[in-house]
This record gives sequence, structure tokens and C-alpha cells, in this order.
Amino acid sequence: MKKTLSLLVIAALSAIQLVCAQSATKDTTFRANGNPIIRHKYTADPAALVYKGKVYLYAGRDQCPAPQNRYVMNEWTVFSTDDMVNWTEHPTPLKPTDFSWAQGDAWAGQVIERNGKFYWYVAVSHKDIHGKAIGVAVSDSPTGPFKDARGSAIITNDMTTKYTKISWDDIDPTVYIDKDGQAYLIWGNTQCYCIKLKENMIDTEGEIMPIDLPRYTEAPWIHKRGDWFYLSYATEFPEKICYAMSKKITGPYEYKGILNELAGNSNTNHQSIIEYKGKWYFIYHNGGMDVNGGSFRRSVCVDYLYYNPDGTMKRVQMTTEGVKPAK
Repeated sequence: MKKTLSLLVIAALSAIQLVCAQSATKDTTFRANGNPIIRHKYTADPAALVYKGKVYLYAGRDQCPAPQNRYVMNEWTVFSTDDMVNWTEHPTPLKPTDFSWAQGDAWAGQVIERNGKFYWYVAVSHKDIHGKAIGVAVSDSPTGPFKDARGSAIITNDMTTKYTKISWDDIDPTVYIDKDGQAYLIWGNTQCYCIKLKENMIDTEGEIMPIDLPRYTEAPWIHKRGDWFYLSYATEFPEKICYAMSKKITGPYEYKGILNELAGNSNTNHQSIIEYKGKWYFIYHNGGMDVNGGSFRRSVCVDYLYYNPDGTMKRVQMTTEGVKPAK
């Protein structure tokens, strides 16, 4: 009996390794069976882009072997869907090693499209400047491959030492292009920062502007509905997601409360909010995929997001069922 079980475990692991190897070189498809939506590998820090009728989901990949507990993230992943249930995984689009000035750590980022090109802002560790830094990669396709757009970091730790002395505050970039065409980059740990981007999307314009947010930890995400900007972010530790609202992207913001509670057995919580085919979606990670899941082996989930009549957001209900096919 034990021998049979061992053979079954080996066969299952081999199947998973085969799927992972195939997804590194060609498109593969799968159907989400509730939450988490991706089960053949660990994924974290989701960021979604709606483009030409499809949703593109970008995430880091947790690769820490159990039972170790540390962040091991050596590449980013990309998936696409036209109904939020049936997904296609595309070949690995970007790695920290694609930035000659970076030394590793595929931490959170976000992709945005402008003038037919796709810009991916990501957090990595810098080789020469102590601490985390933000790079930007570019592609002609939302699925990549992406390449370094500058040859240098767009944000480095020495740019923000006047606000905080920690070396990991320059992480978790989110980006938005306002209706007047002005683009903004927002990021930060313990302190939230904002800076204007030039039209080329790879150079900054003006000074760094701190955004004051109560109980702010990290993981900012900016989206707009009607006249309101919504800045959601992780708070405290273990992390919950809360949010604030403003009529201006640079603030001041009014705190509105908790949006998403503790994400299963993951100490971190990282969200993406999109509207797609008439519905709003809250995309996040938890540690709930299997017995080895947790803070260092996380998994992306999707649930619905709803608004109150006054424009505030209702607290997200995390489910195992997830979402139904979008029509």
C-alpha cells in the first residue's frame, strides 16, 4: 500500500513538473475550479489588465521549497482569459535577470498599455544601489516577451531616504493614466509615494509626492470609477486590504475602511481591481492551495467586488467557489 501511494505521489509530481515545463515554452490552457484559480504552481502579487476584450493577469511566482519559509521569486508569469474561468498560461514573459542592473527578486508589479506598447513596472533588488528598486520593461504584446525599457531603474532607494530609512520602501508599483493623458506611478512600503511619468512612460517628471494614508503598509492599487479615485492598499501585519477615496489622484484621500480581511494563512495580502464585461473583480492571493501553501507559497484568487449607492466599496467576501464565467 505504501509503495502504491509513493508511486502515485511521484506520478502526480511528475505531471505537475511536466505542466510547468511546458508552460515555460508554449501556451497551455486550464479551467479554474474555484479559488485558488491557479493550482499547478504558486503565484502571488496579482495585477490585471483589461485589453481588447481580454483580461491579462500578471503575477510573481513563489518558488520556495517546503518546508523552508522565505521568499524565493525568480520570474513573473502571465495568464489571459476572456471569461475569468478558462485561462491560458503564456511562456515566462520576464525575469529579474532581464534587467542588467538588478540582482534578483521578482516582486510585485503592474502592466499598462499606451500607444500600442505595454509597460511593466516591477520591484527588484538593485545590484549597485542598496535596497529595492523599480524597473520598467516594455513589449509590443501584453504576453511579452518584455525587455528593459531604460537600461536603469526608474526609482531607486536613495531617491526616498528623506521619507524613510528602510531599504525596502521602493516596491509595489501601480500606474494609472488620467483622462488628460498624464500618467502617474504610485508605490511604497510604510510610506506611499507618487510621481508623474512623461508620455514615454519610462522617465519621471517633477518631484516625488508623498501620499498620506492611515494604517498604510504596502501594495497600493489605483483605479477609478466615475469621478472617484480609489486607492486600496495593505494595512498592518498580517495584512488586510483597506482603501481611501479622492477626486484627485494625488489626494488628499479620505480613509474608508477595510475592504478585504486576512487572506487565509498568508501574512501578506496584495490586490488588483478591474471592471470586465459589466462586473467588478477583486483579484488577490492567499496561502490556501495545499498543505504546503502559506506566506511563501501563495496562490491567486478572484472574487466579485460590489459598490454601495454612495460610491464606497462593500467589503469583499472571499469564497472557495470564486466567480462564474463572464458573458
